[in-house]
Amino acid sequence: MQAGHNQPIIINKKVKKGGDHGHYGGAWKVAYADFVTAMMAFFLLLWLLSTTTLEQKAGIGDYFTPTTMWRPGSSGAGGILGGQTLSDSGVKIGEGGTPSVVVELTPPNKRAYEKDIEELIAKREQESFDEAVETLNKAITDSPELSDLKDNIQVDMTSEGIRIQIADREGGALFQAGSPKMIPRMRDLLDQIAKVVAKLPNTVSISGHTDASPFNRGDYSNWELSSDRANASRRVLVSSGIDAKRIVQVVGKADQEPLIEEDPFLPQNRRVSIVLRRTAAVLPQGLFE
Repeated sequence: MQAGHNQPIIINKKVKKGGDHGHYGGAWKVAYADFVTAMMAFFLLLWLLSTTTLEQKAGIGDYFTPTTMWRPGSSGAGGILGGQTLSDSGVKIGEGGTPSVVVELTPPNKRAYEKDIEELIAKREQESFDEAVETLNKAITDSPELSDLKDNIQVDMTSEGIRIQIADREGGALFQAGSPKMIPRMRDLLDQIAKVVAKLPNTVSISGHTDASPFNRGDYSNWELSSDRANASRRVLVSSGIDAKRIVQVVGKADQEPLIEEDPFLPQNRRVSIVLRRTAAVLPQGLFE
């Protein structure tokens, strides 16, 4: 063998340094992740504070606030993990269980809901009433046969609903004297009223009234006369298109409710009153059961 074959072979390995100088290592990534996590927790806390009720905040507070201190010997097995249950409301810890927050939801306010429904129904009904009054007045004004009767009609709103009163006036009686037989124009007027009333769902009541002039023909008085005039008006309304089942009341009141109290003998007190009754609010059955 030649000399030098037993000499050790020397290998020079170059290690490239300086790779961490450009990015300062990976520690900044951990710090940034911690910062983002903390910000997320902070915004979550703000969201919880803005969307929870006082009762829910109290429940969350109970979750992070211990209500009982552990004392040696107080647990079932004598140790901190021996199975202790807190007796106070809020956080409940049992063996093998996890803490939880119990939040009691406030039930819906039944009365507030009912009030909202009643107001909505009343608003829609009032809009229908206003439209009906406008339509009725226009029908009478546009009719050459009835335009001269506009002074015989009085339409107003009462707690009961729309009240349409058809009254006599000086030189313009709508019924024959002392009789329930109406003149032709009264029949035409009731026909126009029926066309408007038929478009609404409300029930109808009809009352007849007389003035205070004494009227007694045997057993036939102002009571019978006012009742017969109300019933005669009912028959015309039904024949003109109103469902008979919608008419729930027909009464005669004689001279007991004068239109002009200061002078109950005036002809305006002789009248027929037709009332479209307001509808009561009907709630869904079993909604709060």
